Amino acid sequence: MWVILGVIAIVVTFINLYMYTAGKDYKLAMAMGLSFTALTLCAEYSLVSNWVEVEDWAALEDVVPGMERALWFLTIVSILLNIAPILLERKGERGR
Repeated sequence: MWVILGVIAIVVTFINLYMYTAGKDYKLAMAMGLSFTALTLCAEYSLVSNWVEVEDWAALEDVVPGMERALWFLTIVSILLNIAPILLERKGERGR
């Protein structure tokens, strides 16, 4: 499930950036991008929780260390890409 939510978050983030460059209202796409990022993190946490419940220590040892770094990186990138239009608008307003 987390993979599907993650792909949706990526697609919506690029829609957000496209809408900004096209001069359209991008705020709903931005909110959806950030929301799907949060849902991806929740789904991943649920997966890890299930592994703990069934005591699948091998899965935890193999997956969690790498996923932690990946999730931190991808979450930070998602936040930066989704708020980039707002930052660019503010920068443009200061330059006027």
